[in-house]
Amino acid sequence: MDGIADMGGTPGWGSMHPPRRDEPVFEQPWEGRAFALAIFSNRASGGNVDSFRHALERLDRAAYLDDGYYGRWLNAGELRLLDSAILAPGAIDARARNLRGEHVEEPPIPEPARPDYAPTAEGSLRSLDTAPVFAVGERVRAKNVSVPGHTRLPRYVRGHTGIVELIQPAHVLPDTNAHFLGENPQYVYSVRFDSHELWGTDAAPFALTVEMYESYLETTS
Repeated sequence: MDGIADMGGTPGWGSMHPPRRDEPVFEQPWEGRAFALAIFSNRASGGNVDSFRHALERLDRAAYLDDGYYGRWLNAGELRLLDSAILAPGAIDARARNLRGEHVEEPPIPEPARPDYAPTAEGSLRSLDTAPVFAVGERVRAKNVSVPGHTRLPRYVRGHTGIVELIQPAHVLPDTNAHFLGENPQYVYSVRFDSHELWGTDAAPFALTVEMYESYLETTS
């Protein structure tokens, strides 16, 4: 889906600020707790890495940007718990208000609805009996499609052409795995795009390599 998380190549965000070399993993103690809670929430809800990424991309602008990086993870963890009915809508807000001394009724605990999902193997690498569709050195085009659900196909490459630089092993397809619709493993291609192809003649000259699942690509002829 074309959510707030798909920010690559979009203008208006100002200059990049690389992290300090001595920057700690967690700047504040709450960030470490938020990270742990997010990981636990996704596992408790029966999720996988792709379902968590889909939760991130469904956040609104405030939840994704204004709460900071680890606030974003915490918000996505809460969304995963809501998805699987481990939490009722409004439960966290009501509990927070009661902890502040207010007296509000908390919603009843729902019946959990965790997905009927289990990976076929550890990690995301899988084996395929079929050969890759595309070859190293071949010119390919990223499909110009808007996917209603989760995808790892960036908006800024859609409809643009590049060159296959490397064929990687088959991986679980995020587009279906995020929705518990099967792993559907596919080969992954490292595709090199020219900056002028992506952003026009005014762009600084450089090459950008993007990892693309096989179903994201089509031939240019």
